[in-house]
Amino acid sequence: MGRFPNIAASKAKTGAAKAKVYSSYAKEIYQVAKQGGTDPNGNLSLRHLIEKAKKEQVPADVIKRAIDKVNSGADESYTSVRYEGFASGGATVMVDCLTDNVNRTVSMVRNAFTKSKGKMGVSGCVAHMYEHLSVVIVKDMSEDEVLEALLMGEVDAKEIEAEDKNVSIYGDPSDLFKIKDAITSAKADAEFIVDEVTMLPNEMVSLEGEDKENFDKLLTMLDDVEDVQKVYHNVNL
Repeated sequence: MGRFPNIAASKAKTGAAKAKVYSSYAKEIYQVAKQGGTDPNGNLSLRHLIEKAKKEQVPADVIKRAIDKVNSGADESYTSVRYEGFASGGATVMVDCLTDNVNRTVSMVRNAFTKSKGKMGVSGCVAHMYEHLSVVIVKDMSEDEVLEALLMGEVDAKEIEAEDKNVSIYGDPSDLFKIKDAITSAKADAEFIVDEVTMLPNEMVSLEGEDKENFDKLLTMLDDVEDVQKVYHNVNL
């Protein structure tokens, strides 16, 4: 799909994996609702997050409990932190976390890098090799249809790619909802394969042998850290 890589470790369909997904969404929904309000109609970030959670089959009661926690006045405090580093073979990795204990989280993330023969670096050592973008991939629309929809919606896209009846739209991070609204205004039943704000690497690398094994180990260990929300990397999987 254009230059949008597979940037997340695949998750086994086990009870533990599902629990990790549910917990991650619950914390993020709580945080977004606490910051911007519990009404999805007035908090676009919350609405988008709930839509994503439903796509990943997060139960409605998990979503409801996270929002109710804010309405009840519960005062949990989470900090967003990003860790950057290099995997075996020189691949670049960024790890976004949402945590209530930064010391615990940094220790576990550093351990994942160390045990997979990678190295965690300082803030900014990797980020400059990535672009911060909104990415929307819409199914069964032509490039001309997408261009017309964006024009009518007065949305500027940085780049548009068409491939196999899917169109990828890249824009500023703040334009995610504008892009989606423009597309759905033109096609009410539009199906989005991807719709998120992400970090895209400027260059991809391929790993083989021991380097690939160590990289896979790093992704697995990071996936086991409950505080890890997203992992970005530049490896062709």
